Amino acid sequence: MNIWLTMILGGLLTYGMRLSFIYLFGRFEIPEVIRRALRFVPPAVLSAIVIPELLMPSGTLDFSLGNHRLLAGAVAILVAAWTKNTLLTILVGMAALTIFQFVF
Repeated sequence: MNIWLTMILGGLLTYGMRLSFIYLFGRFEIPEVIRRALRFVPPAVLSAIVIPELLMPSGTLDFSLGNHRLLAGAVAILVAAWTKNTLLTILVGMAALTIFQFVF
């Protein structure tokens, strides 16, 4: 019962927080400077999550060819730059990581 209560409460809190921002942004005029700054939040958060995983897979900085995550990330970056397709980038990056881990 505690697990269900926790899940329902977490869902309601998440919904409430998102709804409050939608409601506030609909009622107030947000300055253009803040709107431009908010556009950079998703890439900054994604970078903060991904970069440490690519560069420090075992807890230490690793730029070697033995770092399969870094190599797969480089392949994914090339695919993203070439195709501009998010789904294809994710699929190719995952496939590259799988290949690098099992082949090398």
